[in-house]
Amino acid sequence: MPRRCCKRGSRQLSALAGMILSIALGQPASATDEIQVYNAGIAAVGQLTIQQHLNYVALGQKDPPFPGGLVSNHSLNGTPEFAYGVTDWWEVGLYLPFAVQDQKFMSDAFKLRTLFVSPHAEQRDFFYGVNLEFSNTTPPFAQTRFTLEVRPIIGVRNADYEFIVNPIIDAGFGKLGELDFAPAARLARKLGPDTFLGLEYYADFGEIGNMPKLADQQHTLFLVTDFKLGVLDVDFGVGYGLTSSSDRWVIKTIIGYAFPVPGSNSSAGERSAAGPVNPMSHTSTRYLQP
Repeated sequence: MPRRCCKRGSRQLSALAGMILSIALGQPASATDEIQVYNAGIAAVGQLTIQQHLNYVALGQKDPPFPGGLVSNHSLNGTPEFAYGVTDWWEVGLYLPFAVQDQKFMSDAFKLRTLFVSPHAEQRDFFYGVNLEFSNTTPPFAQTRFTLEVRPIIGVRNADYEFIVNPIIDAGFGKLGELDFAPAARLARKLGPDTFLGLEYYADFGEIGNMPKLADQQHTLFLVTDFKLGVLDVDFGVGYGLTSSSDRWVIKTIIGYAFPVPGSNSSAGERSAAGPVNPMSHTSTRYLQP
C-alpha cells in the first residue's frame, strides 16, 4: 500500500510539473528594448534619423518568462534605431536590440520595420498609419526565432493635447508561437516650446482567444516628458506596473538626432521639414491644420 501511494504521488507530481512547464512555455518574452507610442511622424524624404532607446528595470520580475529566458529584474534593455524617409508616407528602419544583465551583454539579433502613415501626419488633427516590424530573435529573449509586430496608429490632437492609440498585435512563428494583443496609448499636453508632459500606458493581455486572468497580464503606466536638449530630442519616463505580473518600476529614455536633409540648408536643429525623432517633439515645430 505505501508503495502504491508513492507511485500515485509521483504521477501527480509529474502531472503538476508538466502543467507548470507547459504554462511557462506559453508565456511571451518580457524584454523591453523599445517603449514608445508611435505617432505617425516620419523622417523627411532622404533623411536619416537615429534614436537610442534605453530602459532600466529597477524592480521587476525575478523569474524568467520561460525556461532560459531573460530575467527582467535589474536588466538594462535597449536598441539603437536607424530610420530613413523614403517618401512622405513611407519610412524604413533597423533595430539592433540588446540587454545587459549581471554585467553580461546579450544581443537580440535585429529587427526590420516599414512604416506607412498619412502624409504630413504631424500637421493633421487626425492622423493614422501602420507599422510592420519583423524580428529575428535569440533564445534569451524569445522562444520563437521569428516574430512579426503589426502596430496600427490612430491619433487626434489640437494645439494643446495629443491622444494616440497603438492596438498592437504580436505574432510568433513556430511551435511555441502565439498571437498576442499588446496595446499602447498616450495622452500628453504641451507645456511650452518643445516641452510636453503626459501619460503612456502599455499592456500585454496575452494570447488572443486564451487570455489569462488580469493578475497574470502585464499593465504599466508611465509618466513621461519630452523636451529638446540642443539638437537632441529627449523622451524620459518612469513606469509603474499595475499587476503582479508586471515589472514594478521601469525607467525609460529615448535620445534622438535627425541628420540634415540632403540638399537642404536647414541644420539638424531646424527640423521644419523633418519628421520627429522622439515620440512627441513634432508638435512643437509644426502648425496644425485648421
